[in-house]
This record gives sequence, C-alpha cells and structure tokens, in this order.
Amino acid sequence: MGETVTRYHVSLDVADKAGVLAAVATAFSEHGVSIKAVRQEGRGEDAQLVVVSHEAPDAALAATVQHLREMERSSLMTTSQWRGVIEEYRTLLDIPQDTPAVTLGEGGTPLVHSEWLSGATKGEVWLKVEGQNPTGSFKDRGMTAAISVAVHEGAKAVVCASTGNTSASMAAYAAKAGITPVVLVPNGKISAAKMAQALVHGAEVVKVRGNFDDCLKLSRALADSYPVALVNSVNPVRLEGQKTAAFEVVDRLGDAPDYHLMPIGNAGNLSAYWLGYEQYAAAGHATRTPVMRAFQAEGAAPLVLGHPVEHPETKATAIRIGNPASWQLAEAAAAKSGGRFRALSDEQILSAQAQLARNDGVFVEPASAAGVAGLLADLELGET
Repeated sequence: MGETVTRYHVSLDVADKAGVLAAVATAFSEHGVSIKAVRQEGRGEDAQLVVVSHEAPDAALAATVQHLREMERSSLMTTSQWRGVIEEYRTLLDIPQDTPAVTLGEGGTPLVHSEWLSGATKGEVWLKVEGQNPTGSFKDRGMTAAISVAVHEGAKAVVCASTGNTSASMAAYAAKAGITPVVLVPNGKISAAKMAQALVHGAEVVKVRGNFDDCLKLSRALADSYPVALVNSVNPVRLEGQKTAAFEVVDRLGDAPDYHLMPIGNAGNLSAYWLGYEQYAAAGHATRTPVMRAFQAEGAAPLVLGHPVEHPETKATAIRIGNPASWQLAEAAAAKSGGRFRALSDEQILSAQAQLARNDGVFVEPASAAGVAGLLADLELGET
C-alpha cells in the first residue's frame, strides 16, 4: 500500500473488493477526521481509493495514515485474496517449507473493538473473533498445519482426543485432504452440535468411558502403535499454526498489546500465542510482548491449583480438562510474560457470555467468554 500525503489528501492503493471502504472510513473516524468525498480510480490491481477530508489537525491526519499503514498486511487491504495461514506466514512457520497446504481459508479473523470493555477499563480493548474460522474455532489454525504436515509425511489417517472443537476441525481438514479422521471423545461430555460436525465430515467417533485426559492417553497409544498421526496440541506443529493469531493481532494493531487475556483448557493456545508474540518481537515486528493472563473454570482449574483435577466439571465444556497437555509451556509463558492464571465460577463465565453478546454483538460459546469474564473479575478486584 502506498500513500501520498498533502495537507488534506491521502491516496491509497487498496484491494478492489467488498469491505475496503468501510475499513478506511473507520480508520479516519477513529482519529476524528471528517471525510468530505471518496472516489475510486481504476480497478483490480490498479485500483486507487481517493479520500478527501475536511480540514483536520496534522496530528490527526498523521495518526490516520499510521493506522492505515498498520492495516497494510490485512487481507482486506491487500490486492491478493487471503490464502490461509500457511501461505500467508509460511516462512515464519517451523514446518518443512515444501509442505503443500491443506487449507479451508482459516485465519484472517476480525479484531473487533469493544466500546463496552474499553469504557469499563478506560483503555482500548479488542476482541479476536476466532469463531469466524471455517469450523468455528481457533483450532483450524493449528489443524491446517498438522494435517498438511501429516499428509506431506505420508499419513493416511489422523487421530485426536476432543471435547468438541478439535474433533470438528480435524474431521473437516482430514476430509479436505482425503484421509481418515478418528476421534476419541468422553462419553456424554461433548455437545451434540460439535459431535455432528465431526460426523458429517466422515469421522470415525469412539466414545470413551472417562474424561478428556483418558481420551488423550488412548490417542497417544494409538499413534504410537499404528500408522496414525496424532494431531492434538501435543503435536508441536499445531502450535506453529495457532501462533499466527498473534501475528495477526500485531499486524492489525501495529504492535503487541499490553495485555492478552484468554481462556485456557489444554493450554496449547496460550503457548501458541506466546510463541507468536515472542517470534514477532525478535523479528522486529513488535516492540514488546504482552502480559499473558489465562482463566480456567473453578471445576477444571489444574493450573490454578497446581495439580491435576481427576474429575473436571464445568458448563464451559471446551475447557473441561483436568491435566493440560501443554502445562509446562503454559506455565513458562505466564512466567516469562509476568502473567498468571485465575479460576472463575461458571456463573461468572455465563454472565460474561451474555454481556458480550448484548453489549458488543459478539456471541461465543461459554469457554470463549472466560477471557472477558476474567477481565471483569480483575476489574472488580482493581487489578487491571
């Protein structure tokens, strides 16, 4: 993207597709710059959007231009279509560089500004809406990487243990790749909707008498004994894909946030975000790394308690895990970043889910609301 700045004009080279005008207008309005006129010159790769503002302070125009620069790498502002996280960030991923991508177009998800939480904190709060990934969760970022590498290495089948989201994601990407997905789920502990996703994609579903941790042990044993690739987050390739969400946050904001709050179940996503933030800072794309704060449900809070929970229970089923596979990585991320873990009641989580939907128009499953619930709990305790 190039820009020519005069006292009242900014000329932008942008993608010729829906949503660009709204994104540009938002950038101007956020810095108090009033738009007088807009016109497009050219089409396709030669498209140029000319925005003419009313008179504005130099500082406001400079801030607007900086905002637009920060949007440069987003799929909305570039002329090429989003290609999925492997092709967008291939050289930054620790995978064989000749791995063909098995992709459903994952990544490039919105970073939505929360006026409600920004007002409550007197800061700037953004929501990374990962529910807009192809199967509805962040797991797709890691699964495109895990399935792609598995196929590249000759796998004909993949296996995972799941509380729901992982099974849906694995089954979809396995279907895309033309290989067999096998899912182990705790009997009676997975929602019908998430089970339906896995089944409709052709997964072989095995119901286990036990919890998620029992399913993971069996999945590991299957992968050790048969030519089946394990694609849970104990597979480091999963984290390579999931760390791209941190890249996107920095690309959108222009730097890493001061704090990153999130739910934690099997602990892979916290580890992946921290990996991404550290890598981007080391490469000079960010000037800092955020403090990582993660939240568990009270009935499934091994990281808070400091020991495994034999029978985890919570209505936030996606984080109903008593012995996280990425425990050590998560503890290291929290320690390095100056962060911490906290337990929340189901009532706090469900309340945050409802408030998020009513105040910001963002509807998520209960587990995904744990980060917002944690922020509200921190506010109550005066710890923000």
